[in-house]
Amino acid sequence: MLMAICASLRRIRPDHVNLTATRSLWQSHRQEKYLRPIIYGRHAYILAVRPFVQAPEARPLPDDRSLSRLQQQQPPHKEPQQQQEEQKQQEEQKSQPKALQKDSTHQTNTLQLTLSTDSIRHTADRELKQQESRSSDRESPNMENTSSGVEIPYPIDWIFPRLRSPSKLWFITSQLVVTIVGLISKFVLVVMNKTRVYNKERLVKAVVKRPKGIPLVTVSNHHSCFDDPGIWGILPIRYVCNTFRIRWSMAAHDICFTKKIHAMFFMYGKCIPVVRGIGVYQEAINLCIEKCALGQWVHVFPEGKVNMTKEEMRLKWGVGRIIYESPRIPIILPLWHEGMDTVLPNVEPYKLQWRKKVTVNIGEPLDLNEFVQTLKDTRVPEPVARKLITDKIQDAFKDLRNETERLHEERA
Repeated sequence: MLMAICASLRRIRPDHVNLTATRSLWQSHRQEKYLRPIIYGRHAYILAVRPFVQAPEARPLPDDRSLSRLQQQQPPHKEPQQQQEEQKQQEEQKSQPKALQKDSTHQTNTLQLTLSTDSIRHTADRELKQQESRSSDRESPNMENTSSGVEIPYPIDWIFPRLRSPSKLWFITSQLVVTIVGLISKFVLVVMNKTRVYNKERLVKAVVKRPKGIPLVTVSNHHSCFDDPGIWGILPIRYVCNTFRIRWSMAAHDICFTKKIHAMFFMYGKCIPVVRGIGVYQEAINLCIEKCALGQWVHVFPEGKVNMTKEEMRLKWGVGRIIYESPRIPIILPLWHEGMDTVLPNVEPYKLQWRKKVTVNIGEPLDLNEFVQTLKDTRVPEPVARKLITDKIQDAFKDLRNETERLHEERA
């Protein structure tokens, strides 16, 4: 009997379900005494209607023949005065010469084009600002999340907290690694090869005798994978083997941080993993700015890669951001070297060589205090400020390179 009732309920069409149908359904089954009357009446009506409620996405949209669509298509009612004014405007336009009509049409199109171009420009600027604000957030770079498609072979997120807040154990291990690497660099540069350093006292003075709290940013060319740490073999042992004195340096994530053991070694060697290809707003640059805020020494290769062809490259703007956003304007010391690519060639079998000629020239410190402060006072946009600061370093590189190449050739 229950099955019969359910079958009868299913046969009821939703547009026929009403109170009369419900009463007739009750009359047809009231002979059965063992069924509860509460199944019928209002409750039966609700059960019959609810399963047939149509979903919003399945409801038919009004077509051109529907009343609502016709009402939308009908033009709005206009007052007689408005109709007269429109007729006058049309007559005036007809009476005007065609040249004037063309001029007015051209002006209207030009105005619309200008407005649309301005809106596009404003939209692009707004999107650029949103992208920069999102990228400026201190989130660890992730391979799968980078919009540029840069792949990271090994996760580096865990490295930045350890570099930002080193523990006592970190300093002990770092001292061991820095000592070993410093001695090797000293041996390779001084014993194995013929190295000559010009204006060495400038570097030693900047490392040891600069005012307390003033950061140091050194910049140099990048011709070999042995440039860092090899070039620091020119420093005295008490400085090159001291983890509290030696520099912080950025190292490529896809070369130095490909395995855990490699990442641990370079981390204790005070190397910061930089993801090349994702711009200046990344965790490596943020950490360099923090180290400058603490008055420490940061070394940067502005070329951004090993320049094997030794061509004149446009410097990357990361160094400009470090200098511009540092709470205290750092001492900027440029240096140029020649012959490091002969000590460790950039071709296989990648073995250290003997009796090669190396020339290192330390330039004069760049005094950009007034220049950077003027940029901040005049509120120059950050991208422009970064470029102007980087251009200053590039100009210093040109003069220093010519001088170093001349000194290197004179030694032959």
